[in-house]
Amino acid sequence: MAACVAQVNFDTVSGVSEWNIAEVWETVAALRPEAPAQIQGGQRTTWAEFEARADGVATLLLSAGLGHQSKVALYLRSVPEYLEAFFGALKVAMVPVNTNFRYTVDEVVYLWSNADAEAVIFSGGFSATAEAARHKLPAVKAWWWVDDGRDGCPLWATPFEDAAQAGAAGCSTRGPWGRSGDDLILLYTGGTTGMPKGVMWRQDDLFVVLNRKGEVRYRADGDISDVVATLEAPLAHPPARLVPCAPLMHGTGLFTAISALNSAGSIVLLQGHHWSATELLDTIERERVTEVSIVGDAFARPLLAELDAHPGRWDLSSLWLIMSSGVMWSAEVKAGLLHHHPRLVMADTMGSSEAIGLASSATSRKGTAVTGGFRMGEHGRVITEDGREVAPGSGEVGMLAIRGRTSIGYYKDEAKTAATFRIIDGERWLIPGDWAEVETDGTVRLLGRGSAVINTGGEKVFSEEVEEVLKRHPTVSDAVVVGVPHERFGEMVVCLVEAAPGEEIDGGLLIEWVKGQMAAYKAPKQVIAVDTIGRASNGKVDYHRLKVEAAAAAVVS
Repeated sequence: MAACVAQVNFDTVSGVSEWNIAEVWETVAALRPEAPAQIQGGQRTTWAEFEARADGVATLLLSAGLGHQSKVALYLRSVPEYLEAFFGALKVAMVPVNTNFRYTVDEVVYLWSNADAEAVIFSGGFSATAEAARHKLPAVKAWWWVDDGRDGCPLWATPFEDAAQAGAAGCSTRGPWGRSGDDLILLYTGGTTGMPKGVMWRQDDLFVVLNRKGEVRYRADGDISDVVATLEAPLAHPPARLVPCAPLMHGTGLFTAISALNSAGSIVLLQGHHWSATELLDTIERERVTEVSIVGDAFARPLLAELDAHPGRWDLSSLWLIMSSGVMWSAEVKAGLLHHHPRLVMADTMGSSEAIGLASSATSRKGTAVTGGFRMGEHGRVITEDGREVAPGSGEVGMLAIRGRTSIGYYKDEAKTAATFRIIDGERWLIPGDWAEVETDGTVRLLGRGSAVINTGGEKVFSEEVEEVLKRHPTVSDAVVVGVPHERFGEMVVCLVEAAPGEEIDGGLLIEWVKGQMAAYKAPKQVIAVDTIGRASNGKVDYHRLKVEAAAAAVVS
């Protein structure tokens, strides 16, 4: 086991050629030891405490016999221990692996086997699943239990808190192999159209991409001395206080949290196991939150409904930014939020677990961006299936693509990597599968993910495009559009609709509503009322499950 190494001497540091997140966070902790790093309810952790607890985790990982780039599975809700364990793994150049806490035993076993996990850190409430899984995972050397007030620590696990409390502030524990910008972070994603796949990010690439929009920015080709110089100088604004509404196990929650911490900010975590607009608003007011990250209308609509129901109840003056990523965020909802908070800026980004910064739009009192309307980032393009760039105003449909700093592929899946990362004119492009058109002024209009496209009578219908029209109807709370097999047309467009409170669904009315706003072939042929769409905690839906339900309920003629 490596001994505790003293913190770096900031008077001599320079020449680090690539960014390593553990190095950055240790530097922030040394410069701002008493500043808050994490807040959840009454629990507050300073940067010095955050670093010390992570150092205890790092020491424990080494003592368990794990090696360079060993995989450490995090099976936790959004609690402070998540980022402590994440930081601890990075310190000793091991690879944190997210785990969806809604997975079944078989799904968890698949993920940890696929990831080659050698250690698992799990919440007490997940002990039963961990117990059932561990007998099928002989490669896992160590199990650490996080007390969440539920079941006690199993005999086969070690209390996480013992390790965290044994850490020391001002230490920089690392393995004998050191650290580098090549050290990986593994983010598992998907599962709605197949088994989860592990997206591999080099830390240097991830840091640079997140830094482009960071609250505090450093030179992309810089080193730790830039962090020192920047944080020792007066900052234009206080560091961010961010609430990541999506769970830390998802890319949106994790990436926005990493970005805030890179900028010497603090993470404010909600306490409830189920997202609540009321809890969020209470937390913004109580903790003077400055930024919130969400996932489109799944979060924004309930937030607006709460503000509409209780205008003026909350002091939101500290909040200046709401960020969204991953799904469409409708212009009407943005306008409604702006009505309640005129100084608010709403940043809508198009990205994925594989690619950050594909495209973006911003809404403020200066103007409201249209639904699904984006401006491509510096490294983004819209290209056809044969690799041509889509000309503005051509009406041609293409796929979003990005080059430069992106993830580097899928863990142990060369075929999927080759299909997603393509060489075009000698350059490597990442094409995650999002379809779009380019307007005459260069605005990109997002149509939807290719996995949710419906082929009906030779025409392509993008589910998300139709869903956004449906969700604008006052009787609709949520909607999902799927394709159901049809003998004549190949697929028939069918919509599952969740009614707004106190409303009833009139299928014929909704079909005419869609036809009044887009081409008739895109309108659903049938509307099926459901009690709930059943969105996941990251705002996304299981299209495969809903497609099966729709096929069972639809009348095909």
